[in-house]
Amino acid sequence: MITINIERFDNDYGFLAVDESGKSIRMDAGKAFGGNNQGVSPMQALLMALGACSGIDIVSILKKQKQSLDIFKMTINGEREVDKEPALWKKVDIIYQFSKSTDIEKALKACSLSIDKYCSVAATLRAAGCIIEYRVEHL
Repeated sequence: MITINIERFDNDYGFLAVDESGKSIRMDAGKAFGGNNQGVSPMQALLMALGACSGIDIVSILKKQKQSLDIFKMTINGEREVDKEPALWKKVDIIYQFSKSTDIEKALKACSLSIDKYCSVAATLRAAGCIIEYRVEHL
């Protein structure tokens, strides 16, 4: 079992989430929602988790294939439902970028395996109806 402790750190919507080893994430609502913008929103944290989960898979796969990972970046864009509560992620686009030293076909296969098979965050989002699309490019 994993335990996360969450504590409010201001008089508004700021929260600090801490795992059992002391690593933390600050979260807050944006000013438009009454927060002070002192951390990422919980929904932004979910997209960040998607990137990290997928990234870990991809690095693992490409390292096993002895691929160079001099540069590996990603940009994630998400679109949420409008006029709904809760407003779920309905579409997410990921752009994976690799240095030219990484074989693009192997990178594409690794990204595909991550998003379609291994990444638990991607599976969770898809189960809620989110469409996840991605592309791979050299920098």
